[in-house]
Amino acid sequence: MKMVVIFGLFFLIVSCKTNPVTKLDNKTEVGLKGNWELTSVSHPNSSYIKINSFGIADSQCFEASTWRFISNNNQGEMTLKKSGCPMFSSDITWYINQEGNLVLKFIGEDVKAKTVKEGYVLKVANLTENSFQLLDKFEVAGKITTLVYQFNRLN
Repeated sequence: MKMVVIFGLFFLIVSCKTNPVTKLDNKTEVGLKGNWELTSVSHPNSSYIKINSFGIADSQCFEASTWRFISNNNQGEMTLKKSGCPMFSSDITWYINQEGNLVLKFIGEDVKAKTVKEGYVLKVANLTENSFQLLDKFEVAGKITTLVYQFNRLN
């Protein structure tokens, strides 16, 4: 009888467990595959407001950065290299969810992606064969503003 109760409890726990699988937009992921340059960062009043992007550097420092997206394993890398800005390079892990959002994590050296708790969610917009935008929302003086990262494909 004791085994029946234990088996019943085990079955109940397993059957009630929610499915944590996130639905992915594989078509958009394949569209991002390759090497990209972040050519411009813009937002209203950009000459007056300084935005720290991804907790790394001023948003303007991301101009001329290079990004590599590998769609078959959702990994990649990015490198800042703008003069006058901090030098920074990192592996990334990413995916596109069904809402069209890029979910992105910066992965430090000798760190596993699953141990990184902080990530970023940005909207993918205007994806073509040679360009796309990432849109990030932020609040300034009580108003929601959009920061636009413009990417162009590298050959």
